[in-house]
Amino acid sequence: VYVGKVYYICLINKISMKGTYVFLADGFEISEALTTVNMLRRGGVNVKTVSIYDDRIVTSSNRIPVIADMAFGEFRASTSFGPCLKTDVMIFPGGMPGSSNLAAFGKLMDIMQQHYAEGGTLAAICAAPSVVLGILPGLEGKKMTCYDGFEEALTAKGVEYVKEGVVIDGNMITGRGPGWAVEFGLAILAHVKGQEVADKVKAGLML
Repeated sequence: VYVGKVYYICLINKISMKGTYVFLADGFEISEALTTVNMLRRGGVNVKTVSIYDDRIVTSSNRIPVIADMAFGEFRASTSFGPCLKTDVMIFPGGMPGSSNLAAFGKLMDIMQQHYAEGGTLAAICAAPSVVLGILPGLEGKKMTCYDGFEEALTAKGVEYVKEGVVIDGNMITGRGPGWAVEFGLAILAHVKGQEVADKVKAGLML
C-alpha cells in the first residue's frame, strides 16, 4: 500500500511537459496560432498543435475549423512528462473566447503552473498573457505585454506592463496581438533554437 501511495504522488508531481506545443480552444485567434507554428516549423522545431477537447477539430474566433495534431487525451498519452528545460515551451494563442476557454480548462492550467515552476517556458499572445498566464502566482515584477485593454488585470498582480510587440522576461514570452504574430513566433524560435536560426528564417521571409 505504501509503495502504491508513493507511486501515485509521483504521478501527480510529474505533470510538467517536454517539447513544444500550441494549445487550441474554440474561439482562438487563427493568425496568432498558425503563424507561430509556421515560424517554428520553418526553424526545425517539432511543434505540435493540441486541441483541449476529446477530438482534434477546433473552431477559431472567425469560425474557421482547424484540425489539431492531437486531441488532449492523445497529448497526455504521448507526451513525456517530468523535469523540463527552458526549451520546452507551452504556447497559448489569444482570441476570445479562446483565451477564456483555455483558462477554464483546469487540467491544462495545472500542467502550465507545474511546467513554469520547474523552469519550462510559457509563451502567450494577445488576450492570453492576461487571461491565461494571469492565473500564475508570483508575477510581481515580471515584464509582460498583451492586447490593448487587457493590461489592467496584469498590473493588478504587480506585472510591469510594457507596450511593445513582443516582451521576453526569463522563461516567459508575451506578444501584444495578431500584428506581431511573426515576431512572436520568431522570438520563441530564437529561445528554442538560437538567434542564428531565427535570423535565417526571418531572412527567408524577406523581413
